[in-house]
Amino acid sequence: MWQSSPPGSMYEYIRVASFSIGPDGLIEQWSGRAADLFGMGPHEVIGRDPVEAFMPPELRRGGHRQIREILDGKEWTGLVPFRIPGEQAVRGLAEVYVMPSVTPTGQRAALCIVVDVRALRAIETDLAASQAIFGQSPFGFVLFGKDLSVVRANERFATVFGGMAADHRGRRAEDYLTRPEADRLTETLKRVLETGDSVTDLRLIGTVPGDTDRRHWSMNLYRVHSGSGRPTGVAGLATDVTSRHIAAREAASARRNLRLLNEASARIGNSLDLETTARELLDVAVPGFCDLATVDLFPAVLTGAEAPPAGGPAAEPGSASPELRRVAQASAVSDAHPHVPAPPAAQVPSARSGEPPAGEPPAARTGADAEEPALGAVHRYPHASACATALRTGRVHEAPGDGLGFVRSTLAVPMVAHDTVVGLVRFSRTKGSEPFGERDRDLAGELAARAAVCIDNARLYRREHERALILQRSLLPPGAPEAAGLDIACRYLPGNAATEVGGDWFDVIELPGHRTALVVGDVMGRGLRAAVAMGELRTAVRTLALLDLEPAEVLSALDEVARGLGTPGGGDRPEGGGTQWPSRALQKSREADLSEVYLATCVYAVYDPVTRRCTFANAGHLPPAVVEPGQEARLLDVPPGMPLGVGGEPFEEVVVELAEGSLLTLYTDGLVESRDHPLDEGLEALRTALTGPRMRLEAACDHVLAALDTRHGEDDIALLMARIQGLPEEAVGDWTLPREPRSVGRARELARRRLTEWNLDDLVDTTELLVSELVTNALRYGEGEIRLRLLRDRTLVCEVWDAGLVQPRRRRARDTDEGGRGLQLVGLLSAAWGSRRTPRGKTVWFELALPDGQPAAELSVEQLLSMY
Repeated sequence: MWQSSPPGSMYEYIRVASFSIGPDGLIEQWSGRAADLFGMGPHEVIGRDPVEAFMPPELRRGGHRQIREILDGKEWTGLVPFRIPGEQAVRGLAEVYVMPSVTPTGQRAALCIVVDVRALRAIETDLAASQAIFGQSPFGFVLFGKDLSVVRANERFATVFGGMAADHRGRRAEDYLTRPEADRLTETLKRVLETGDSVTDLRLIGTVPGDTDRRHWSMNLYRVHSGSGRPTGVAGLATDVTSRHIAAREAASARRNLRLLNEASARIGNSLDLETTARELLDVAVPGFCDLATVDLFPAVLTGAEAPPAGGPAAEPGSASPELRRVAQASAVSDAHPHVPAPPAAQVPSARSGEPPAGEPPAARTGADAEEPALGAVHRYPHASACATALRTGRVHEAPGDGLGFVRSTLAVPMVAHDTVVGLVRFSRTKGSEPFGERDRDLAGELAARAAVCIDNARLYRREHERALILQRSLLPPGAPEAAGLDIACRYLPGNAATEVGGDWFDVIELPGHRTALVVGDVMGRGLRAAVAMGELRTAVRTLALLDLEPAEVLSALDEVARGLGTPGGGDRPEGGGTQWPSRALQKSREADLSEVYLATCVYAVYDPVTRRCTFANAGHLPPAVVEPGQEARLLDVPPGMPLGVGGEPFEEVVVELAEGSLLTLYTDGLVESRDHPLDEGLEALRTALTGPRMRLEAACDHVLAALDTRHGEDDIALLMARIQGLPEEAVGDWTLPREPRSVGRARELARRRLTEWNLDDLVDTTELLVSELVTNALRYGEGEIRLRLLRDRTLVCEVWDAGLVQPRRRRARDTDEGGRGLQLVGLLSAAWGSRRTPRGKTVWFELALPDGQPAAELSVEQLLSMY
């Protein structure tokens, strides 16, 4: 069978030429390879003496002798130098094989075969190097043919994949790798063979015979060619990089862990809310650390109480874990897959919910198909589960997969803060992710510990915040306040859970004579101390208001109280006496720290419904706002004064007469001031919101809160609105009496007549008696003319004014005394009585409840005898 030499044959690498010598010793035939080797065409050498044509002069004598011997029938082999084509000074060296031949006529001739010795030596060197590389290299060499089957493999390759090197001839990629990896290698071989582009560091994963561990290889592939430049296959150098891969994976894991810890430090604990902190933990962990995660906390922790001890209140052998509440969960996988492994024993509807339902075997609810508790549900973990064990021991435990191949492994990590377990976090990795390692366990514990500390801080904050809110709300007026001549509505909005409770407060205090004190204040600072300070100041305000002092006097006394509260020990200390602080600097520091909490602003207003006059005094607070009927809202010009607790400056009073139907608004800065808007803009927005058509007072409060951009949550808001409704003239009786004895009878007559007009006949006798006592005392102990006033609103109030400064004092009369029992009688028969100073004297008053149709209660014997 005739065919051309196959690609890559030896003749493509060895330069073999041939020519023949005739019987006359001259060249008869000249091949094309001879022309290439010697650089001379047939027309230049045919018919010439080969010795003269190719050999140097000094060798020609021996050459002629060898030619004669060859023509005599002797074979000859030897090395002959020759001139290389295109080079004059450099000579080549040819190995010549001369074989005698016979012409058709029987004459002797010769056939010469010439080989370039230089090319032959290069081939020998290449073969030796190739054999050394294949045989001695610690790397696996493999040569794929054009059909992508193995042509040759070295011993190292055979050591990895078994057998002898020759046994691998004819094998293909799928004989070594799994189908996906084999297809990838095959496609790469085809591309290299077609394009000639080499491939570096092709990563392949597989197993070696007799081993189940996955190995990682790196292959470098390049196309090989024949001597003529035709592609003959693809050579590959395979290196086992499993250890390098493991090291790189561990390094990547370490970098990831450091990144996660850094991210956890930045993201976990930014909020003082327990649920938010739990979600922040899962935002960090999923999917950077795991595929599924849940956070369960003890219900007591969510209320701010202490967590139960590890093992729960009933940590008996075989009992389920304590009750936990699911507060956060996260998943980075499709919802079509099972959710999480190692599900809880049961949702908890009762104290015995850790037991399986009747008729259900104990193991029935511990499989992977058990229902996972919903977010917010209360549940327990089975006693033998890794989660319950982690809660009991306070250490990380690893749970097996879900049995379905979806979840590979789960870490149950207790959340421990200050040696107390506050909850449990579970991290799970699903199919396709690597199982948890020892470093992962350490990282899981660190993440849970950081979150636990933040959750415990949030728990403590929630507890303190709730206590402060309870205290603050307990000090605010209950229900809707009522006052004579005023329609009142109020709103109090505490800061939300993201901020500390503040010290805002308001109060409505009934004063004698149907007057009303309106108070709005704001303690500077936040937290429980601010709430306590607010309560102390509010109590002081009510106490001072009951003394019926003028507004400026109330604020002055309140300022003294605030300064006393802010001073260590409750009062000022003399420089040279008493117990001293360890150092003056420390004393100033502590005093500054305490007094800062008790600085406060306050506006105090007293409204008289008879005159519709309101007297204001301000201690550094925002100005009140007034809207008169048909007019635009305006801010009253009340001198602000210094805040309470500063001291040293007197407070001024401003008296404003308010029109019937006017709307008076008192508020704290949380309503009009925020970080995004200056105070002037907030005050202007308040004026705009108050100006408009008249609406019900409750609706007006809601309108103001809705219209202003309060950014509620940054600060507390207290809002007090009062509609002016003065007492009608027919509800007031006001008379001036001369200073003479007959004024007592005149006073009884005036009182009787007015009560009859008011249809209060049931109160006539009592009122006459008490009016007679007060007018008599005014004549006996007072000065100047006497003024009698009756006021009817929700109660009946009687006031007797005179110019005397001596305040009446109730005392117990002795058996022998003829007088001194009048004020005792007033105290027994009235609902309340008292006296107050006025700018020109004093006022003594008493109050009677209006009849409700029931017979009046008679005085007991003990009450009557108490006067004697």
